[in-house]
This record gives sequence, C-alpha cells and structure tokens, in this order.
Amino acid sequence: MLSGIGCICVCVVGTEELGHLEMVAAIVHQLTRNMTVEEIKAAGMDAYFVDHTSGVYPQFASGTPWTAATIAVKGDVITDLTEDMGAEQKARTTYDNILRLSDDPDVNNVIRFLREREVVHFQRFGEALRLATERMDQKNVYAVNPAFDRG
Repeated sequence: MLSGIGCICVCVVGTEELGHLEMVAAIVHQLTRNMTVEEIKAAGMDAYFVDHTSGVYPQFASGTPWTAATIAVKGDVITDLTEDMGAEQKARTTYDNILRLSDDPDVNNVIRFLREREVVHFQRFGEALRLATERMDQKNVYAVNPAFDRG
C-alpha cells in the first residue's frame, strides 16, 4: 500500500496527465468535428472515421490504441522515477514534433503550454530522484522495498 505522500503524488501526477489528455482530445475534437467526408478522405482519416466516426479515440500517431500496458511501473523508487523522467522527455519531444507540423496558432499555444508542463514535470521528477538517491544509504530505503521486506 502506498504511503500517504506517495498516494498524494500518484493522484496529483495522474490528474495532471489526464488533464493533458483532455486538452489534446479537445483540440482534436475541435479540429475534426465539422470535417466533410471529402476532407476526411483528403486527410487520410477515412479508416479512422470508419471505426470511430469523429469520436476521440486515444491512440498513438501510428494508430496503435493507447493501453495501460504502456505505463511502466516496477515498484522501485529509482527505477520508477527514471522511467517517469523518460516519459516526460518523450512527451516533450512529441509536443516539439507537433509544433514542427502545425501552423495553427490556437493549437500551438496549447501545445506550448503542455510542453512547458512536461519540462516542469521532468525537473520535479529529477529533484525527487536526487532526494531518493541521497537517502540510499539510510536503512531499508533502496536495498529492499520496505513494503514487502520487513526486518
């Protein structure tokens, strides 16, 4: 079971990331809600339209549906914080790539905001990793998981 602070951190991070998903989904909805069949075909979205109409379906740019299996959790503070930092950098790169492709100022403003949040998240996870690393020599913090290994 998570400690109180761990539970709060997971809830805050989860809420923040769901907020990012909501903003991106709102952009996609606003850009696609009034598309004609001709525009859908011209954009190469006809296969998507057949499956989802104009509904926002969480998937990667490759078309692979999002799944919780993409979330890597090991239960080890060093491993998980390092994974979190990597995920933030991957998200930042995705936003950078969207900005390279988009010429819509309204979209770009939201994407820049989300990109800035990823940078801040990376910095906060880095601080947490530094703090955890500093405490590695303390009793039962890193060598074993105290939630499972008592003694």
